[in-house]
Amino acid sequence: MGVVTQAADQAPFGFGETHVEADGFRIRVLEKGSGKPLVCLHGSGGLRLASAHARLAERRRVIALEAPGFGRSPVNRRTQDMAELARTMLAAAGGLGLGPFDLMGQSFGAKLALWAAIQTPEAVRALVLTAPSAIRPEDWSLPAAQDEIERKQDDLAARLFGPPVDEVLESRMGEIACPVLSLFGTRDELIPTSFARRYKQLMPKANVMFVYDAGHRILEDRPEAAASLIEDFLEEPGGFLVNRENGKLSD
Repeated sequence: MGVVTQAADQAPFGFGETHVEADGFRIRVLEKGSGKPLVCLHGSGGLRLASAHARLAERRRVIALEAPGFGRSPVNRRTQDMAELARTMLAAAGGLGLGPFDLMGQSFGAKLALWAAIQTPEAVRALVLTAPSAIRPEDWSLPAAQDEIERKQDDLAARLFGPPVDEVLESRMGEIACPVLSLFGTRDELIPTSFARRYKQLMPKANVMFVYDAGHRILEDRPEAAASLIEDFLEEPGGFLVNRENGKLSD
């Protein structure tokens, strides 16, 4: 199913662009909507928006943050690991004057979101992970870079990702107390759906769902379905129940 998506450099879907100074970095912010804040952390390919973000902004304040070193921001040689980057992104959220917020991370951003929830549990109200790549196959690799920006982002992501099996992170994922929703695409060629079992083992109370006909970019492949599910979860995170058979979202 096709959907219009654009690089965030073009500020698509009516999002406004600002910047926030945090932890010695100037961080790009794309924002739309009002209400409870939903902070979005992007994948290793950089900050992208899909129509799913615009739909989520109909009910809440959606804030997409660009991590230092991604997009057209200067090369980031300072940040050495994901936990450190998570502290920077939490500082950016603080610089925007947010109280407790919902947090959503895609792929690389999902691992970043996990660290944020571990480090500052009082800040994160609920956590959404889409195609999380905190745990990856041994032969996993980033897609081939096509231009200078992609090469810069890939170099940074490769440094920060850490090992495919991150024992330090896994040992702490059980500390996450907020409600969690993890979405896996049934056609994801980068993160097999079988990996969902490990997330459920590490976070037994987490909700895990499989999104039918979605690849690694779930919000772009199935925007309406994914946004509807995320809206339902965020509306009542503590009381969210998966009623769909086998936990698979196909409608």
